[in-house]
Amino acid sequence: MMQLMAAQLGDTAWVVYWVFNIFCFIAIFLAALLGIILVLFQKSNSDGIQGITASSETFFGKNRGRSIESKLKKWSWIVLGVIGVLAIVQYIVQIILI
Repeated sequence: MMQLMAAQLGDTAWVVYWVFNIFCFIAIFLAALLGIILVLFQKSNSDGIQGITASSETFFGKNRGRSIESKLKKWSWIVLGVIGVLAIVQYIVQIILI
């Protein structure tokens, strides 16, 4: 562990660490952008004042598992999970190596 702390620019371990670090940053950034786009495409869950009187029983309500909205929601959770896992892995690697 102490070897990496005193590593020079040419050391292989130091280069691998920084390449991994940059890869994680780029992957988290791209996943965050994808997550923002997925959330922006989703329909709002709140009906506002219409929700008091309007019926929500529609064809898409019955087939929610196959609808576009449910796919967008599922992919949003997947992207959120990817961001979380990458952030935790990057933190653990940083703690172990430095």
